[in-house]
Amino acid sequence: MSALDITVVFSAYALALLIALLTTGTLSDHVGRRPVLLGALAVQVASMALFATADGLTTLIGARVLQGIATGAATSAAGAALLDLEDPARPGRPALANSIAPVTGMAAGVLAATLMVRFAPVPAITVYAALIAVFAAQAIALVSTSETVRRRPGALRSTRPHLALPSAAAHALLLNGAGVVAVWALGGFYSSLGPGFTRLISPDGPEYADGLVFFTLTTVAAPTVYFTRRMRADVSAPLGSCAVIPAAVLTLGALHLADPVLVFTGAALAGFGFGAVSQGALRAVVDSAPAREKGGTLAS
Repeated sequence: MSALDITVVFSAYALALLIALLTTGTLSDHVGRRPVLLGALAVQVASMALFATADGLTTLIGARVLQGIATGAATSAAGAALLDLEDPARPGRPALANSIAPVTGMAAGVLAATLMVRFAPVPAITVYAALIAVFAAQAIALVSTSETVRRRPGALRSTRPHLALPSAAAHALLLNGAGVVAVWALGGFYSSLGPGFTRLISPDGPEYADGLVFFTLTTVAAPTVYFTRRMRADVSAPLGSCAVIPAAVLTLGALHLADPVLVFTGAALAGFGFGAVSQGALRAVVDSAPAREKGGTLAS
């Protein structure tokens, strides 16, 4: 597959994720968190099965579309469910979990996938079989959890594409939106084209190094979220945004100097920016939203 093919597959996921966030972002505020999460997990299992049997570009795009829909629906519902469970005696923990869980999950996922590519039999099937087992276990655990939201009317109307942002949250998102776009754009570059980029710079390097460049980004991002949690949101988000510029410069320098050290250094710096901006922006936006609008605000 060419770099363009890989980019199309990656973009299909991002587009489906965006559509799902715009249409199902507030659904869990009306029907409850559990129904949305169980539906999302079922669609995730279907997408993994499609990945495992994929034999061409069209099937991969279809699998990524399903994955994007499921992830978009689950993102706001799972995040809002965590916010519902906030302990007044220990405020801020759900927001911290919402920030640290995605990057920790990506780090664990890319490391496990890299190891499977290196050691597991038939890795193109084994990776997705393992994920199907994880999603099934999550669904079983979810059935035994308590619902945190009372059903209220307007579920069908809530699926019309829209951004659900109270005015205070909209102001916070306006201030932090550019930084969020920047860190996810750079993160998207490393997650989609990072392996090919690393191979281009160091064609004789070990195969496992291709996957470890994105692992570097996420491994730095996770502790950054934790260590900047007590920093004011209006400090951590701009600080992380500033890290994007030298990270991009190092990445471009690595291409021209054919130096893999610069690639990994740039990825680490991008990880710092990703972690600082993600948790700072999330706190600034979600903390200013009313409890009954957390799901929609998180999706926006």
